[in-house]
Amino acid sequence: MVDSRRITFAFHTFIAFFLLIQLTGCQTSANYTSIQTGISAVSAPSDLDNPLQLKHDSLAAPDAAKELGKLFMVTEGKASYYADRFHGRLTANGERFNMHELTAAHKSLPFGSMVRVTNLSNGKKVLVRINDRGPYIKGRIIDLSLEAAKEIDLLQKGVTNVRIEVYEGNSKTS
Repeated sequence: MVDSRRITFAFHTFIAFFLLIQLTGCQTSANYTSIQTGISAVSAPSDLDNPLQLKHDSLAAPDAAKELGKLFMVTEGKASYYADRFHGRLTANGERFNMHELTAAHKSLPFGSMVRVTNLSNGKKVLVRINDRGPYIKGRIIDLSLEAAKEIDLLQKGVTNVRIEVYEGNSKTS
C-alpha cells in the first residue's frame, strides 16, 4: 500500500514537472533578435534608417542594385498576400505585422533580406523586407503584405506568378 502511494506521488510529480517544462516553452519573449544582424527586432525601426522609406519606384527600378547590394538569388513561383487577419500580430522575427508596410514572408531567407518582387503578368515591381515565415500553402514562394500586393496589382487575382530577386546588401532593418 505504501509502495502504491509512492508510485502515485512520483507519477503525479513527474506529470506536473513535465507540464511545467512544456508551458515554459510556450511563453513569449521580448528578446527576439534578427538572425542576420543580431539587432533587436522588437522596436520599430526609425524612418530615417529604413531603406523602404525611399521612393518605392526608385528602389524597385532595375538600377537599384547599387543601393541594395549584390544580387545573390533569383527564382520564380507563385506569390500571394496576407493582411487583415494578421495585422498587429507578431511576425516570426518578433515585430508586429503591419499590412501597410512593404514586407513579406519567406520560408528560409534571413530576416531583413531585401527582395525585389516582379509581377510577371504586368511587369510591376516592389521592394520588400523579409520579416516573417511562410507561405504555408504548397506551391507558393512568398507572401506579401497588403501594401506590397497593391504595388504590383496582386489584390484582384490574389495569387500570381512572380520573380523574386534577393540582395545580400547590409540591411539596416531586421
